[in-house]
Formats: sequence, structure tokens, C-alpha cells
Amino acid sequence: MSDAARDEKTKRRAMLIRAGVYIFATHFFAGFVILLFALGNRH
Repeated sequence: MSDAARDEKTKRRAMLIRAGVYIFATHFFAGFVILLFALGNRH
């Protein structure tokens, strides 16, 4: 495998990991905000 192909594969893997982390963090934050609204609406 050439260096260029290996570099592209590494960049693609890093991009997918970064996208996964961003998606997880966004959903975690949205869930936290929804939890705050649910707890604030209980009284």
C-alpha cells in the first residue's frame, strides 16, 4: 500500500472518529437539556 493511500485511510478514520464523538456529545448535551426541562416542569 502506498503512503498516499495509507494517509487517506488514516484521515478518513480520524474523520469518522471525530464525527462519532461530535454526534455523541451533541446527543448527550440535548439529553441533558431535556432532562433539565423535565425536572423543572415537575412542580
